[in-house]
Amino acid sequence: MPLSEQEQRLLEEMERSLYQNDSDFVARVTRRQGRPTYTAITIGVLIGLVGVGVIVLGLVIKQPLIGVLGFVVMLAGVLFALRPGGRTPTARPARGASTRPARGGARPARGSGGGSFIDRMNERWDKRNQQD
Repeated sequence: MPLSEQEQRLLEEMERSLYQNDSDFVARVTRRQGRPTYTAITIGVLIGLVGVGVIVLGLVIKQPLIGVLGFVVMLAGVLFALRPGGRTPTARPARGASTRPARGGARPARGSGGGSFIDRMNERWDKRNQQD
């Protein structure tokens, strides 16, 4: 279901506000991590299979601690397979270029309310709490 124009405008305003107010968070979340390499996946799968074998061995000889150890080995194999590999080169913006995605049109004119979307929402929240 597509968003209405008003919902799209609100979403874009919230995005702009996030970029302005919490740029450190945006940079941390959008940081590109490397993909797992085929070698890491292969080694991780092999470690996971060894872990499954240790679990089966623990069941056969009726030693729960060996089964738990096998589970830990299997989990380590999965985590090793899914870990990010080397960093992939990312395109850097030209000097002076904005790192924010381009949006069509200029910022819509505001009425007498002024302030950002978040500020207006905070004011509404405060008014509701004062009425109760």
